[in-house]
Amino acid sequence: MSNTSQQYDKVIAVCRDLFSKKAHDYGTAWRILRLPSLTDQIFIKAQRIRSLQENEVRKVDEGEASEFIGIINYCAMALIQMEKGVANQPDISADEAVKLYDEKIAETKALMENKNHDYGEAWRDMRISSLTDLIIQKLLRVKQIEDNKGKTLVSEGIDANYQDMINYSVFALILMENK
Repeated sequence: MSNTSQQYDKVIAVCRDLFSKKAHDYGTAWRILRLPSLTDQIFIKAQRIRSLQENEVRKVDEGEASEFIGIINYCAMALIQMEKGVANQPDISADEAVKLYDEKIAETKALMENKNHDYGEAWRDMRISSLTDLIIQKLLRVKQIEDNKGKTLVSEGIDANYQDMINYSVFALILMENK
C-alpha cells in the first residue's frame, strides 16, 4: 500500500504542477464555470481517451496520459466549485487555488486509501480501458444527478463521483507508467 501511496503522490505532483502553471498563465478564470460545464469538460476528455483506445489513427499528437491529467485537474476544480460556489469573476489567487487543490486532493487520496484497503488493490488487475469506462459511467451518473438538481434517493453525491474519477485516473496513469 505504501508503494501505491508513493505512486499516487508522483502522479499528483505532475498534475499539480500543470494546474499551478496554468493558474499562473490563465489566472483562475475557471471559477466562473458551473458544475455542468466542468462535467462536460471532463466528459470530453474521457470520450477522447475512449476514442484513442478504440481508433488506430490519431490526428492530434496528445495521448491518453494528458487527458487523464486533465480529468484529475477538472475534477479538482469541480470539488473546489462545490465548496466555494461559482463566482461571477475570478475571485481567488493562483496560490489560493493551489492550496484548495491540495486540500481536495488530500481528501480524495484518503478516500482512495480507505477503498484500496477494502478492495485489496483490485485496480492493479484492471485494464486501462475498464477504468476509462468507469469514468464515463461516473460522468453519466453525475449528469443525471445534475439533471435531478443534485437530489438523490439512495446514491452517493456528485462529490464522491468526482473523487472516484480522480482516483480512477490516477490508477490509469500508474498502470500506464508500469507498462
